[in-house]
Amino acid sequence: MSTPPTYPFRSRREIHSGQPKVYSDAPNEDVTPTPSDPTPTPVRGTASPAHASFDESDARLSRQSTPAVSQADPTPTPIQGVPAVTPARSSLSESEPRGEHPAWKPTDAASETTGMRSRRIASERRAARKRKRRRRIRSFFVIVLVLGLVGGASYFAYSQLMNSSTVASDDYPGPGTTDILVTIDDQATGREIGQKLYEAGVVRSVGAFVRQYEKNSAARSINPGTYRFKLQMSAADALAVLLDPMNRVDSTVTVLAGERMSVIKKRIAEVMDVSDAEVEQAFANTAAIGLPAEAGGNVEGWLHIGEYKVEKDDTPTSVVARMVAATVEELDKLGVPAADRETVLIKASIVEGEMGTNSKYMPMVARVIDNRLADTEGETKGMLGMDSTTLYGVGKEGGLPTQADLDADNPYNTRLHAGLPPTPINQPSLEAIKAVLKPADGDWLYFVTVDLNTGDTLFASNAADHEKNKEKLVEYCKTHTDQCNPQS
Repeated sequence: MSTPPTYPFRSRREIHSGQPKVYSDAPNEDVTPTPSDPTPTPVRGTASPAHASFDESDARLSRQSTPAVSQADPTPTPIQGVPAVTPARSSLSESEPRGEHPAWKPTDAASETTGMRSRRIASERRAARKRKRRRRIRSFFVIVLVLGLVGGASYFAYSQLMNSSTVASDDYPGPGTTDILVTIDDQATGREIGQKLYEAGVVRSVGAFVRQYEKNSAARSINPGTYRFKLQMSAADALAVLLDPMNRVDSTVTVLAGERMSVIKKRIAEVMDVSDAEVEQAFANTAAIGLPAEAGGNVEGWLHIGEYKVEKDDTPTSVVARMVAATVEELDKLGVPAADRETVLIKASIVEGEMGTNSKYMPMVARVIDNRLADTEGETKGMLGMDSTTLYGVGKEGGLPTQADLDADNPYNTRLHAGLPPTPINQPSLEAIKAVLKPADGDWLYFVTVDLNTGDTLFASNAADHEKNKEKLVEYCKTHTDQCNPQS
């Protein structure tokens, strides 16, 4: 049986036992020095002091559980009979730390920490710059949004103010003045209706009516026919008239105060569905309609204010006859002599034409007429100088006469011809007739209406004061050109 070889290294058991290793050529031969001899004599096969130092280093390493070779003697002296062993780390330089791979180079901790910190700081700075840039962008858009909202709100408020001003300027405040009848055609559009009402003087502008028409869905159901309106109505009120069937007068011929005979002729033709020629024939037949002789064959002024129901058997002649008869009856009730009827009606029609529904000034205007007719040698030379008669002579209604109108030479131009015009100029109301029969007391020779909306009128007894009053009308007309100079 062969003996296991011996090795110059201590076994694990020997390392952990703490006993020194004795090396010998003899198998399993151990020599232990006695305590009395601290420096035992070397024995053949025993390790040299150098090896003893090696063993002590091994013991220390064993306590550290590290199998590394002792640093005290990296190259021990060869032992006789024991082959030389080269330390595993002999190839490492003394400057290299033991236990480390030769290819690994330690990094300076301070240098490494400083580098990492610098990169972290740089990263944080970049992130901070990005956040700051994002905040700036957000702030910019917030400012733009706020400015947009403020600007939009300002523009909206401004546009609303301007719109409200525009709306207020192109519409009458209402409720209107004198009655007027207007016929609406079948399938007329909102703009066409507005145009007809504008031309009749009901609304102030077509646009004002169209706005009201478009806002009300019921406006699409307006029926054709003749409706009773008022002059200078608000557009909303005018639309309300059209939406109320009670305002239709299709089967009734209505005569309104201040209307001219030409307007009434057209209405008769429309309501009775007859030709204009048939109506003209009825007016020409003065005997059939019962026109008094003092009228001189002219029906103007003799058509009594009121409503006339058209019956099944009625003709234009029969309807006109009822109008004339009602006027004669009224004059008789007022005690007007037959010889004075025409004169009263002429004066009353002028009062009606000048004042309209402003009845409080009618007795004063009637007095001016009488004073002027009597002032044949004074300032007026007996000429009335009335705008209403001048406009009638040139076929215009409402507004102020132009210079061309004033220069027109016709019997109704009371600035060129003294005395009364040859016939009435409209159908006067009962109030106008009563004013003529009982005029106010005063020495006025002049008057001027300085506000065509309210009818405010100033009176004067001489030309100088009258010129001062006229300046107020001039100022009014600067902002109301549509009223002072209406389309002819």
